[in-house]
Order: sequence, then C-alpha cells, then structure tokens
Amino acid sequence: MDGLFPRERAVVAPGAVHVPGWLSLDRQRELVAACREWGRGPLTYEHTVLPGGGVMSVRSLCLGRRWVPYRYLDAVEVELPGWLGELGREGVREAYGEEGLPFVPDTALVNFYDAGAGARMGLHQDKEERSGAPVVSLSLGDRCVFRFGNTANRGKPYTDVELASGDLFVFGGPSRFAYHGVPKVLAGTADPALGLTGRLNITLRETGLRGEARPWPEAAHVEGRP
Repeated sequence: MDGLFPRERAVVAPGAVHVPGWLSLDRQRELVAACREWGRGPLTYEHTVLPGGGVMSVRSLCLGRRWVPYRYLDAVEVELPGWLGELGREGVREAYGEEGLPFVPDTALVNFYDAGAGARMGLHQDKEERSGAPVVSLSLGDRCVFRFGNTANRGKPYTDVELASGDLFVFGGPSRFAYHGVPKVLAGTADPALGLTGRLNITLRETGLRGEARPWPEAAHVEGRP
C-alpha cells in the first residue's frame, strides 16, 4: 500500500498492463543481489555507445542472447537463468491470464539508472525481435516516470505512469511496438530496506531468432485480464 490507498492495476493501452507491487520486498532483494552478482563478471554494467556516437546515460548488461544497437548477436556470454525466464512467464500470466502462447524469453536487458547522474531513457521501440511475444519489465529501486506512447511516432498521445520498486509492466499485442522511455527518475524514493541507490530495470524478451519466428495472438486476453 502506498499512502492511504493501494495503487491499482491498470490497462494503460490495449495489451499494456501495469501491476503495482507485484514483487514482494524479499523477491526484490533477491533480484537486486542477482543484478549485483551478474555485474561482477564476466559481464559489467557499461554505457552503450550508439552507432551515431552518442552514449546512453544508463549502464546496461545483457543476459542470454546479446543485444547491441540495433540488433542481436549470436554470442551468449552468460546464459539467461531458468528462474528468471520463469519469473517472466509468471508476469505474462499475471497480465494476461493463462490463455495464449507460452512466453519463452531468451534475453534479458538489465539497465541501471544512476539518478544522481540524471540517467534517463529516450523514447524508442523494441523492434529488433522477430517474435511478437510481449515485453516483460520489472522495476527495482527508485521510482520513475515511465512514458508509454503510441506505435506511430515519438509524439503524443502518450501516457505517463509512475513505476515503483516491485512493479510489473507487460506490453504486447497492439501495444507491442509502442514507443516508450523513462524521462525522469525520482532520486531517493527507494525503500531503504532494499539497499539500492538508483533504479534497476529488467526487461525480458523473446527474440524469435532461435528457430522459426512466431506471432503472438492478438486475442482478447491481451487487453489485460481483470
């Protein structure tokens, strides 16, 4: 509960579902510990350099199939943990119910936002995947403003959602290729019991690059189960 009333589950757009407080504090702590362990090697959190020479303000690492702007490599330095893939499947079931194809993620991008350094994420599409499966996003640490837009361009209409530690956000179906980003992180808003300064975000995706690409059904369940 946040204040007097709990934050409520919401369908932000068709196929885009926000579930506040989905992860318990203990589960959040486990994920923070795992993120720290992953960054000790052979992977490290690094600022991604874009093809045009720009440098992203967030620091990232990739588990499973490796993403680089703007494609996936065959290289896998650290396998995607089975338990993390299962957590992603739990998130899809939470958002959409039991219907639909199974979610089989083979990559996870972990982004660290240093609020003190003004880290943010510009509006972009996740479009390098060949699978139409949804994207599963888990938030840890500081709250942020998450801007969820339309599929046509970076302009309006868009909706700003405040994501807090433990929140689940899943987007698929008609919203799978919506522009989205993080214009602001609210520094110092994390629960001190979490032991994290800044914000971590884990996004699980199914690339569709192993075997045949497959669509995700745009059935009623992608509206978000009640």
